[in-house]
Amino acid sequence: MNTELQEKLRKCEQQQEQLWAYRPLSKETIKSLREYYRVGLTYTSNALEGNSLTESETKVIIEDGLTIEGKPLREVYEVVGHAKAYDFLYDLSHDTPLTEETICTLHRLFYQQIDPDSAGQYRKIPVFISGSEYSVAPISEIHKRMQELVQWYNNHEGKMNPVILAAELHRRFIYIHPFVDGNGRVSRLLMNMALMRNEYNIALIPTVTRSEYISALEQSHKDEDIFYSFIADRLIMTQLDILRLFREMHPEKAEKRIVLFEEILYQAISHHPGLNAPKLANLLHRSLRTTQRYLKMLSMQKRIVFKGAAKKGGYFVI
Repeated sequence: MNTELQEKLRKCEQQQEQLWAYRPLSKETIKSLREYYRVGLTYTSNALEGNSLTESETKVIIEDGLTIEGKPLREVYEVVGHAKAYDFLYDLSHDTPLTEETICTLHRLFYQQIDPDSAGQYRKIPVFISGSEYSVAPISEIHKRMQELVQWYNNHEGKMNPVILAAELHRRFIYIHPFVDGNGRVSRLLMNMALMRNEYNIALIPTVTRSEYISALEQSHKDEDIFYSFIADRLIMTQLDILRLFREMHPEKAEKRIVLFEEILYQAISHHPGLNAPKLANLLHRSLRTTQRYLKMLSMQKRIVFKGAAKKGGYFVI
């Protein structure tokens, strides 16, 4: 991993810590954020694939259930379907393993009104990515490679940097291209699922970066860091947008000194030695996955140590 990418990942983490500092969020704020990203992610993801609906038109379709005069019905179906897939993803339990069924459900929800026979089904015809010199998975290998993808993700979640994990899930999925259409949108939904499951902000990819996005995916066949860096950039910009909104809503917190969760966790272990990961997560109101990731970081820095049996032991400051 090159130095530039490492710096971007640090910035992603620091900005995420700043967003965490605004917790707990009110129910109204959580609802507003969900609706904000429901429209934003649906609009940007569809626009990347050539959908001509504007963000305002996308909002009208999602929130008011209206069609747009003069626009193809397929584009309307893409908006409605993507919003349904986003809702499914948002409500999905963050503690359950990723499955092929989950991925197929995402595609079915998105594609049902466009092509019911192909929705949620792995493709049975060969496809080619225009402008790419690399081929996608042959039909005979799709099921096997999707099984491997799901297994890889479940084995690495909580062990990898969340941004790298999300970008790599996107990259591996798009190289398989398991569905006849809609692979790009499903890959971006999966990427953001990985970010959300690890308590990170959603990353939006605006249409103006489309050429850079496609180029980064193509180049990452030889150098994964190029794509990781692109996704990190997109996350940083999305985080900054939300931070600006939060600072306007809560100016009293804007100047608050941000204490990194790594230090909060270290202090918690200092004051409550012997607690295991689930108890520390509960104490600090963080997900178990996030807590485990930071415990691993502190252990690698040799600042803490785990003592005792796996189920009954706990962490102590060195």
